[in-house]
Amino acid sequence: MTAAPGPPRSAAVTVLHTTVSDPLARPLLDELTYEYSTRYEKPVDLSLEYPAAEFAPPRGAFLLLLEDGSPVAGGAYRRHDAHTAELKRIWTHSAHRRRGLARRVLEALEQDAAQRGYRRLYLTTGPRQPEAKGLYLAAGYRPLFDLSAAPETIGPLPFEKHLENPRP
Repeated sequence: MTAAPGPPRSAAVTVLHTTVSDPLARPLLDELTYEYSTRYEKPVDLSLEYPAAEFAPPRGAFLLLLEDGSPVAGGAYRRHDAHTAELKRIWTHSAHRRRGLARRVLEALEQDAAQRGYRRLYLTTGPRQPEAKGLYLAAGYRPLFDLSAAPETIGPLPFEKHLENPRP
């Protein structure tokens, strides 16, 4: 018995620091919008949630992982408070999942936030996103909720992580 071939892989995955309005980001954000709307059974419009400027330097960042010039994953952060960045929009294109790309996005965002002087990261994920919950736990994020409770009874699931090497 042979395994089905996975998504094509390339050694050339690069990080692009860009903006929410970059046309390269559109396919990922459209798919993310569709996924949220489907999982939560209500329309979602991410463009209305936060102004794009919140994800721009010096207080925020928006990045894409590109493989052979095409976006395969992305994520962002914005200022939550003077010492905390809030992670948002962490997403992997459905054709490229199970390759560790979301973890690479997290690592790039963590490094960028630390370089900008943030000492703590905060995020929430939805109760119908067990993959995200698993990712954050595996990446060392501390749940700020009771892990034994049913996620639907909590609402958004908050996490935090203290950065080890923030800029002085």
